[in-house]
Amino acid sequence: MKSAIEQEPVRQKVIVYHGGTERIEHPLARMGREGLDFGRGFYVTDLRQQAEGWALRMARIRNVQGVVNVYELDIERVKQTFAYHHFDKYDEAWLMFIVQNRNGSYQGEQYDMVEGGVADDRVIDTVEAYMAELMPLDMALRNLSEHRPNNQMCIRTQRVIDECLRFVESYQI
Repeated sequence: MKSAIEQEPVRQKVIVYHGGTERIEHPLARMGREGLDFGRGFYVTDLRQQAEGWALRMARIRNVQGVVNVYELDIERVKQTFAYHHFDKYDEAWLMFIVQNRNGSYQGEQYDMVEGGVADDRVIDTVEAYMAELMPLDMALRNLSEHRPNNQMCIRTQRVIDECLRFVESYQI
């Protein structure tokens, strides 16, 4: 038996959710759509209510039952092994990343996983006004600063999914 010093470190694992209309036991990073906030990838959140809201929205659009998939994510392994980036707030770096991913012009560092705020109903008008050059950067940043980010994670490479994400269950909503 290994001593406490020799034992493997305890990895931090978090429960994450993916809202949609299908049970997804084996996600594929390449199946994600282009032009989303953090680019193509498999999107999850650690906010159950947010995933449920997305599942209900997609269910209404497709006129089917909503499904929430639940996974365990080894976030420590992602941070230690892969190219990981986290946006702490809605700031200029976040805005530029979102804009460039949405318009297909992102040429910066490529990440295996990106985490940060969603360009959702609370902030999308600001993002779109800035993208359409109807709002200057300083005004956009001022508007964004009024909001506390929720959370999304975009797993952009299949290797992260295969090595760090484990399907737990799915449920209908």
